[in-house]
Formats: sequence, C-alpha cells, structure tokens
Amino acid sequence: MVWLETKKIIVVLIGALLNAIAMNFFLIPANIYASGFAGAAQLLSSVFGGNVSTGILLFLLNIPVAILGWKKVGKSFTLYSFISVFTMSFFMEVIPITQLSDDILLNAVFGGVIAAVGVGMTLKWGASTGGMDIIAMVLSRMNDKPVGIYFFTLNSIIIITAGALYGGEKALYTIVALYATTRVIDAIHTRHVKLTAMIITKKAEEMKKAIHEKMVRGITTIPAKGAFSNEDKEMMMIVITRYELFDLKRIIQEVDPQAFTNIVQTVGVFGFFRKD
Repeated sequence: MVWLETKKIIVVLIGALLNAIAMNFFLIPANIYASGFAGAAQLLSSVFGGNVSTGILLFLLNIPVAILGWKKVGKSFTLYSFISVFTMSFFMEVIPITQLSDDILLNAVFGGVIAAVGVGMTLKWGASTGGMDIIAMVLSRMNDKPVGIYFFTLNSIIIITAGALYGGEKALYTIVALYATTRVIDAIHTRHVKLTAMIITKKAEEMKKAIHEKMVRGITTIPAKGAFSNEDKEMMMIVITRYELFDLKRIIQEVDPQAFTNIVQTVGVFGFFRKD
C-alpha cells in the first residue's frame, strides 16, 4: 500500500513537470493558451502585463477550488490534486521560459501533446491537475447534467481573448493546442465524467464487499455463464465517475485478476444515482 501511494505521488510529480515543460517551453513563449485554469492563469498574466507570473496565478486560482474539493469531493483526491497544482506552479517558477522553436504550429502541437500526457497520467492514477477537474467533479455530484459546457465556456473565453490580444492567428493555433490536448487525454484516459463498469467474475461476493469498503456506489448483479467453460459467474454493473476508475481497477486486480471488465461511456443516468 505504501509503495502504491509512493508511485502515485511520483506519477503526479512527473505529470506536473510535463505540464510545466509544455507551458514554459512551448505555449507561453508562442503566446498560445492552454486549456482550463492554466489557460486562465496565462490570460490573467497577460492582462497584468506579465507582472505576475502564470505559475503564481495558477496556484492562487486553485486555492478556492482546493477548499471546495476538500469539502465536497474528498480529502485524498483533493490532496493529490493540490500536490499536482503546487508542484506544477513550482516547476513553472524554477524552469526558465525558453522558446525552443519559432514555428508556432510546432509549439501548439508539442505543447498540447506534452501537457495532455501529464494530465492523462495524473487522471489515470486517480488524481487530477486541479482547476476544472475538481469543479467538474463537484458539479457531477450536484446534478446529472453534462459538465462539458463549463469546459467549453472557459476555453471559449480563452480563445476569444487570445484572438483579441494577439490576433486571429493566435486564436486558431490555441484551438490546435486544445484539440491536441483533448485527443491525447482521450487516448490515455477518458474525458467522460461518468462511466459504466461491467465486471464478470466468479468472486462476486468478495468483489461487492471490497467495492463497498472503498466506494459509495450501488451495484447491480446479473447471473452470467461462460459460453466456452460453462462456468457460472455473475456480472456486476456499476456507474462511477472517471476519478474513481483508478480505485476500481485496483480493487478488481486485488480481488480477482481473472475478472473480465468492460468500461463504457455513460451518456446519462436516469433514476437514483448516489452523488456523494
């Protein structure tokens, strides 16, 4: 358990470093905005004429979000997310802003991809890079409406501001960076807020007990039979948020490594869905 938590912290630190590299080596020198709170911090830094660094602003923006997450989401998740934000801000302060290429397209693509690898790694290990991820999780627990509109609204403001400050071309390249980030995160993890896991196992009782000890989620069980082996099994269906995927994978691996699990996108949930 201690080694697992240590690996999680290491992954969070690597993710923060990759995000800082993407910002200081590619996006900031080319005046291309990142997505979410990192882009908002860049935006505010531009408004302040560069007198306050993006790293410091990113940290300050995440303080109220961390407090909200601590109260509404959970202490462990919020703690790891805050570690990610703090170390990213720290790396952005100590790593000098350096322009590696004059090609704006290369900056947009490489900045977006490197940032996405950092975010995807962090999400895959059950943490986040703070900001909109925590807000999305809070909103997903308040209602079953899609939170994509909030991401879209914030990123739209960032894109419009990029166009106003640096011209339409910069706004278009910002869209390229945002698109690259989204696609790579999708490949590494998932951007869907709710997921449905269908677990086929011969150890249903042990699995249910382990899941309920770690997660506050309802489980539906359905009798199943292996077509090849004719063994009696059970299929367990559970709806989770993307931030719980890491914990669920770990539970399945510990209880029944031979279990077959299918994770699918959940577009909407009707009826009772526990939000806390």
